[in-house]
Amino acid sequence: MSKLLERIASDEVLISDGATGTYLQENGLEPGGCPEAFNETHPEVVRRMASGYFEAGSDMVETNSFGGSRYMLAKYGFGERVHEFNRLAAEHARSAAPPDHFVLGSIGPTGEFLVPNGTATEQEMFEVFAEQAEGLAAGGVDAFCIETMSDMGEMALAIRAAKQTGLPVMATLTFDKGPRGYFTMFGITPAGAAEQLGAAGADVVGSNCGIAIEQMIEIIAAMRQATDKPILTHVNAGLPKIEKGQIIYPDTPQKMAPLYKSLVEAGANIVGGCCGTSADHIRAIAKALRS
Repeated sequence: MSKLLERIASDEVLISDGATGTYLQENGLEPGGCPEAFNETHPEVVRRMASGYFEAGSDMVETNSFGGSRYMLAKYGFGERVHEFNRLAAEHARSAAPPDHFVLGSIGPTGEFLVPNGTATEQEMFEVFAEQAEGLAAGGVDAFCIETMSDMGEMALAIRAAKQTGLPVMATLTFDKGPRGYFTMFGITPAGAAEQLGAAGADVVGSNCGIAIEQMIEIIAAMRQATDKPILTHVNAGLPKIEKGQIIYPDTPQKMAPLYKSLVEAGANIVGGCCGTSADHIRAIAKALRS
């Protein structure tokens, strides 16, 4: 068993990091720019981001590789640099990690749909995920976090590809609330997701993004009733609003931090932030949970 899985199995609540995209946008990433290219062009920004989260109290940070698949990078003209960008993403985070802290290789959706809904075959998509996972593993990640997915078909291929490296895999889906409750875009409930993610081979299951923390507490509680696997959640700083042409995430560290106790009570083993969260959010969360 890996050191990370041993820590999780000890029933210790672990704290992950906050947003990547929000940080990069505040530190020079232009609208429409490629975040993963920053691993080459602005390594000091990427390393500083990881260091800031570790210093704030994160036990683990994610790599700057959410859109690091060949499908996504090709849109920016970087389709042939998948291994390089992902390896660099992992190396930057690893260089900032103190002893006994961990690096998660972030893998997001490819932006493509499997046939018959799209043009990607299962083999093609599997190979795309395997290529990204190999680059992240080469850079020294401790585990993978496959996140913000809606399609279990795509997710299952990503899990299988990441598992080829021999490293643990965390997997999270994104839910919206409708008249009948919480569902992914493909109609999966939180309970169904917990079961299906485990069956697909994920070592840790969970949910991230898309909703505010009050709703995420309900989702995690539903997942906990359906699985005995560890649960991870990365929560947005509320739902974004447009104010004076700027995207604003309304939930402050002071508002969110006390609610993380309820998130843990609902069943979460690993907690962190998603869009709009910062090192200040992580610092407040760490203080609330470790006090």
